[in-house]
Amino acid sequence: MTNQRSHKNKKKNWVKISLAVFAAFFLLVAIYVGHTIYQVNKTLTQMHEPINREYSEKRPEQVNFSKRDPFSVLLIGIDKNTGSTEKGRSDSLIVLTVNPHDESMKMVSIPRDTRTEIIGRGTQDKINHAHAFGGIDMSIPTIENFLDIPIDYYVKVNMQGFKDIVDAVGGVQVNNKFSFKQDSFTFEEGRINLDGEQALAFARMRKQDPRGDFGRTDRQKEIVQGVINKGASFTGLTNLDSILGAIGQNVRTNLSTDEMLNIQRNYKEARHDLETLHLSGNGTKINGIYYFQVPEEERLRLSGILKNHLKVD
Repeated sequence: MTNQRSHKNKKKNWVKISLAVFAAFFLLVAIYVGHTIYQVNKTLTQMHEPINREYSEKRPEQVNFSKRDPFSVLLIGIDKNTGSTEKGRSDSLIVLTVNPHDESMKMVSIPRDTRTEIIGRGTQDKINHAHAFGGIDMSIPTIENFLDIPIDYYVKVNMQGFKDIVDAVGGVQVNNKFSFKQDSFTFEEGRINLDGEQALAFARMRKQDPRGDFGRTDRQKEIVQGVINKGASFTGLTNLDSILGAIGQNVRTNLSTDEMLNIQRNYKEARHDLETLHLSGNGTKINGIYYFQVPEEERLRLSGILKNHLKVD
C-alpha cells in the first residue's frame, strides 16, 4: 500500500515538474516572441521616412495594394558616414517594378554618372548628384523624368553602415568573377567569405571592373542576396536583435508597416520571375567631366518596357 502511494506521489511530482518545465519554456518563448515583435515594430517605425508629396505626378491615383496594382520602388545606396548630416551622393540606383498579375519583376540599374536633367535645379548633371542637392525628394522626380514612369516607393541604404548589416548576419559568401584589390583587401577569384568591411570594399570597386558601374551593381546585388540568405537562416534568427538594430540605423523607406504586409500578402509570387534590364550608352567627357550618355532611343525603349510592366500610359 505504501509503495503504491509512493509511486502515485512520484507520478504526481513528475507531472508537476513536467508542467513547470513546459510553463517555463512557454514563458521564455512568449518573452522572446514579444521581444521580437517589439524590436520589429521599433525597427519598422525607425525606418519609416515619408516623402513630401502624396503621390507621383506620373500616376493620377495612389497604388492600391488590395487591388494588386503594379508598383515601382527605387533602391538607392548612399555613400556617407553613419550619423553625418550631409545628404550624400547616391552610390547605387536601381529601379524595381512589380506586376502581380503576370507574377513578375523587372530591375534596371542606372549608372551614377548618367547625364540627365536634375529636376528642381533645371540643369544637366550626373544623376547621382540629385541626392546630394536635394535628398530623396529631388532624386525621385529626377529619375521619374529620366525613365518617364512613376516612382511609387523608395528604399534607401547607407552604404557606410551596410557593413554593420553584413556583420550582424555573420558575414556573407559571394562568387567573385575575377581577382582584384580594393582598399587594403585582396579578393581572390571564386567563392569567398566577406565580413562587413570587406563586403563594403567589394561592393565599392568600380575602376578595375571592365563593366564599370554594371559590374559593381552585380556585386552589390550578390551581397544583398547573401544578407537575405543568412538573415533567413537559423543563425540569422539568433542574431535578430543585431540585424534589426543595423537595419534600423541604416535603412529608410516611405513604405509603411501595413504596406509592407500587403506586399508580402498580395505580391510574393512575383519574386519567382525577376528580369534584369540593361541600359546602354557611352562614356563621354563634357568640359573635362566624365558622363554616361544614354541615347534618346535607348531611353525611350527602356521607358516603354517599364511603362508596359506598370500598366501606365
